[in-house]
Amino acid sequence: MTEREDVFDKRYGEVLLVTAGADGPEAAVYNSFPLNDCPAELWDKLDAEAIAKEHGAVAALLNGPRHWLMSTIDKVAPERQEIETFGGIDMIKQATVKLSSMNPAPYTVNHVDRRTVFNFDAGRPVFELVDPQGQRWVMQTYSKAVDRDLDLTGLPGLATRLDLPEGWRYETRTLTERLSVDTTTRDAHVTQDSLGNSYSLEF
Repeated sequence: MTEREDVFDKRYGEVLLVTAGADGPEAAVYNSFPLNDCPAELWDKLDAEAIAKEHGAVAALLNGPRHWLMSTIDKVAPERQEIETFGGIDMIKQATVKLSSMNPAPYTVNHVDRRTVFNFDAGRPVFELVDPQGQRWVMQTYSKAVDRDLDLTGLPGLATRLDLPEGWRYETRTLTERLSVDTTTRDAHVTQDSLGNSYSLEF
């Protein structure tokens, strides 16, 4: 297992190549981090339809640009990294995800096989959803796909901007001890809010 250097607020982008799995749509997730910071001049020119055709996928989903919110990522890395290039952006295959649908709605759950530990260090802010069952979901990345101007300074005030389902709430706090989300031996449960920000269930 390898631990990367501090990734807090580092920018990246993802391409998801979707195929028809036995249990519904699933996708191979390719991530530009740490190879590059997903250059805007290249990302903005990506053609999802052309990418899907080139790679024999049912569809290609463009996920980003995004910024990490954890401090470090522990990763069970494969012996050989699978790298693809999309519109001049090199990306590593980092996970597979079982999609709830071809166009997952906000606040629905996708199961992600990523074999990682996301570490949120003490002294840093975290931004969380609390669902009706009292489960906490920590924001792992914020997205610029819906609001291109969203940055760290805007995250504390999202409670007034999100279209939350009944019984859900948004909270922010500063950690007094490290928070780790360990999905090395089970699928991560991941959801997104109405602005496209992603959250992991805190097991």
